[in-house]
Amino acid sequence: MANSDVRFVYTDDNGMVIIVCPADKTDRTLDEIKASNCPADKTVYTVEPSKCPTDRGFRDAWSFDGTNFGVNITKAKEIHKKNIRFARTEKLAELDIEFQKALETSSDTAAIVSKKQALRDAPADSAIGSATTDAELKAQWNTTILGNSPY
Repeated sequence: MANSDVRFVYTDDNGMVIIVCPADKTDRTLDEIKASNCPADKTVYTVEPSKCPTDRGFRDAWSFDGTNFGVNITKAKEIHKKNIRFARTEKLAELDIEFQKALETSSDTAAIVSKKQALRDAPADSAIGSATTDAELKAQWNTTILGNSPY
């Protein structure tokens, strides 16, 4: 069995799921790799790579109960809101410039103000609060106002 045929999984002190991927090109045994890369005071599970999540969209919200991986939806919602805030930053700056130009030319600013308000309101969208899965959160991303989804 190659070293890369297993993963070591544990949860750190901050509740973050850590997955250690042993390398094949080493003289070290799996026990040596585990001892040097995983804390002795944590329960460390040996897992098949196929059991590990591949979707990293909510990586910081992963959970592991010793058998199954999951997504902590409360943490995922906060990550989603953070992603929205990040995506809207540049868009708000662009709209600020557009707003200033409209003021200078005495143009109507109502549409710009409406777009800015939609961006400000995006993290409070009710679909975020009602989401029960990471897939529902991803589907909630409003590409019309936020642009391409980070997922």
